[in-house]
Amino acid sequence: MTAPPTLAPRALAERREVARHRLSTHQRLWLATGSDGHGAHLIPVSFVLAGEYVAMATFERSRTMANLRARPRARLAIGDTDDVVAIDGDVSIVEVADVDATVADRYAQVSHDPRRIPGFLYLYLRPDRIQVWNGFHEYGGRTVMLDGSWLDEPVD
Repeated sequence: MTAPPTLAPRALAERREVARHRLSTHQRLWLATGSDGHGAHLIPVSFVLAGEYVAMATFERSRTMANLRARPRARLAIGDTDDVVAIDGDVSIVEVADVDATVADRYAQVSHDPRRIPGFLYLYLRPDRIQVWNGFHEYGGRTVMLDGSWLDEPVD
């Protein structure tokens, strides 16, 4: 039996582009929340970009919302276990009437329209850390964004 080939990790700039590409072309992700006493909770949701934010929506009376009200922080994952973009950030809960019509229209193209479903609210996550890796060989150096800034781009 031969050993699998040793893969070289992708450069930081390439991983950053993978993250940007997934955020701009994918429509579904995993949303993980947690709070004291309730543990971790994971759901699949649709999303669109709203400027610097990832916009999602779910039921107001859900475990996800209860967790976010107790601890307004979440982790998102796009991709699968062999090739993932993981995004951490603080979450704002936004009333349907307060969402920009352009964002709401785009969201309605990828999922059910929260404007037509009673009891739905939007979630806006602003990424402060993004990690990208496609195997154990890329586990080191997986962080491409930290404190809201891409690590390979100059800060203004």
